[in-house]
Amino acid sequence: MRIVPSLALGTLLALTASACGGSAPGGAAAPAGSGTIKIGSIHPLTGPLAFDGQQMSKAVKLAAEQINAGGGIKSLGGAKLEILDADSQGKPEVGQSEAQRLTQAGAVALVGPYQSAVAAQIATVAERSKVPFVIDVASADDILKQGYTFTFRLQPSSDTLGRYGARHLKELAERTGQQIAKVAYLHEQTDYGTATYKSFSDEAAKLGLQVGPEITYDALKTADLTTELTKIKAAGVDALAVTGYYRDGLLTAKAIASVQPGVKLVLGVSHGAFSSPVFPRDGGAAAEGIYDSNFNYDATKPETKAILDAFQARHGEELRFIPFTSYEVVRLIAAALEKAASRDPVKIREALAGISFDTLMAFDGPVQFDQTGQNKNATPIVLQVQQGKVVPVHPAAKAVAEPKPQAK
Repeated sequence: MRIVPSLALGTLLALTASACGGSAPGGAAAPAGSGTIKIGSIHPLTGPLAFDGQQMSKAVKLAAEQINAGGGIKSLGGAKLEILDADSQGKPEVGQSEAQRLTQAGAVALVGPYQSAVAAQIATVAERSKVPFVIDVASADDILKQGYTFTFRLQPSSDTLGRYGARHLKELAERTGQQIAKVAYLHEQTDYGTATYKSFSDEAAKLGLQVGPEITYDALKTADLTTELTKIKAAGVDALAVTGYYRDGLLTAKAIASVQPGVKLVLGVSHGAFSSPVFPRDGGAAAEGIYDSNFNYDATKPETKAILDAFQARHGEELRFIPFTSYEVVRLIAAALEKAASRDPVKIREALAGISFDTLMAFDGPVQFDQTGQNKNATPIVLQVQQGKVVPVHPAAKAVAEPKPQAK
């Protein structure tokens, strides 16, 4: 059964203005009484990753508000969604306790949480409570290798992101006429960066690329990456692959500009900064030309622009690609609710397991989950900072511009 997006383009455009209105503090607007359907949202609302976490929370609420304004869950008599917000603080144990609190408060599904270590703990609660948990952003492969049946992931896995990153690097080199043989890899040191690096390295070897040195850092504590870039410069490599979060991504770009490592190509691999629409502004000249192989929204679709415009009107800031994924997870859960025609978490889980959902993400097909809970059609594309904007450049079907050689 194919589930199409619950809001047509015309409805989305109409909701752009209504999204500027008020909502209940701490969640989506909900009618009086007990008829709402509660969805738990767990993200890092404080701490080093707070800006992205707060945008993810805002995106979740915007999706719920728009679904409610469009008539709610029609198979349940127009029942409205209510978002229960929670702050993981970026800590696995806090994410776990907040997941327990939200399920006890009546959440029939959970969305979150950005960090893989936090997602792993939330998944244990979801399985024990038999409440479906849909990961918006957290890519570590091990999360879905535990035999779980209530945990699903919208975005690509670390293995997919790493493998495609290596392929994309080779393809970009060919398209831009660059000779690439040796690649250094700089990444944050948790499961997210380590797992992505391993898959990249394995795939790169198959493609005839030599990967090394591998250099790691603590994304939550580092204040400067000049030393790391100096080591990369000394290694004499042709290209640099990078995996990290937003704040350390800015540090990476500034260190590249300062050290001038002499690489022909800088490619983020599932990077938390390089595909962000505000990265060119924050990074300035240092951001220009940098690529990122990452999951992203489909910029070729007019429905996508309507959502971006609604978020801008609602919050006065650009919606980043990572929070857009959180928005899509709420639409996915709403589609599962429509299909299940039930508030029973077990039936919602069954609907998710068999769903085919037309997403606004730039994937290779509709959202469909394999037996582990991984969206089997989730794939990354390549984006590049060009003239102060992040634009899709590869593959051609998802691109709005041609890739350009980097002046690094």
